[in-house]
Amino acid sequence: MNAISLRGALLAAFACVLVGASFTANSVLGDYPYAGGQALRYGLAALLLLPLIHRPGEPRPAATLRLLTGRQWGRLALLAAVGMVGFNFAVLAAERSAEPAVPGVFVGCAPILVAVLVPLLEGRRPTRPVLYAAGLVAAGAFTVQGWGRTDLSGILCSVGALAGEVGFAVIAVPVLRPLGPKLLSATVCAIAAAESTVLGLVLDGGGFLRLPTGAEALALVWQAAVVTVIGFVCWYMGMQRIGAERATLFSGLIPVSAALTAPLVGTGSYGLAQAAGSCLVGLGVAIGSGVLGRRGATAPQAEAPAPKADAGPRAVRRSANVL
Repeated sequence: MNAISLRGALLAAFACVLVGASFTANSVLGDYPYAGGQALRYGLAALLLLPLIHRPGEPRPAATLRLLTGRQWGRLALLAAVGMVGFNFAVLAAERSAEPAVPGVFVGCAPILVAVLVPLLEGRRPTRPVLYAAGLVAAGAFTVQGWGRTDLSGILCSVGALAGEVGFAVIAVPVLRPLGPKLLSATVCAIAAAESTVLGLVLDGGGFLRLPTGAEALALVWQAAVVTVIGFVCWYMGMQRIGAERATLFSGLIPVSAALTAPLVGTGSYGLAQAAGSCLVGLGVAIGSGVLGRRGATAPQAEAPAPKADAGPRAVRRSANVL
């Protein structure tokens, strides 16, 4: 594994660990209006990203955005709707009739779908090592989380959450190169905030926003500044370097990170099943990322790096305010 691939792997891993460790904040927002929470989270994240998206000597972000086609803008709107707002809404809906582990298990299958879909969309064959690694990661995620009570509605909504997690990676691939990780993150956050506002007005009217409590405000700031700003930028920087197939393998670290941190706040325990599942996830990530591959072996195709101007730069599931 070369330095660029290693850096990309570490960035993707860090982003997923941040998401997994954020479930304490998610539990605090259980009573806050869903759409309002999403609008605040993504709106604040977009504002925090603004100072980061332009450097002296680089094209202005507005000029870059003006070059996007209508189809690319549609893709960005779809990315925000499916991979962000829709994903979180599906998780919330699933947990109304299913235990949190159920959508977690479905979302744990995302690496398998991404490992198949991305190569097919690019006109090439899926890479066998990545497919095998994705299977190990999915099995490890299932072992960490287990299975819980559910019904047909919970299963269907969990499938929707899986689609959102896959979409968060697959839909972004064609727009990552022209925008770069930072501008892409800022743009989709602004779009997601607008979409959440419209959804809130339709579902709850003027009551979709309320003044958060102190704990809720801290949780929203944590999600916006850490999970969204840092997490999204690191995720897309990693995906830019190692490709969507290998980056999505690291989503298996989300339930592992959640399981490791749950005992610290008294919301769960870490036992033999969690340890075994963590080992499976680690093995799958190591195989898929090339750590265990032969020296000189060809790595799975990664995204081409963005031009220098753009080179600066989910999942699961305890509440609707996840990645």
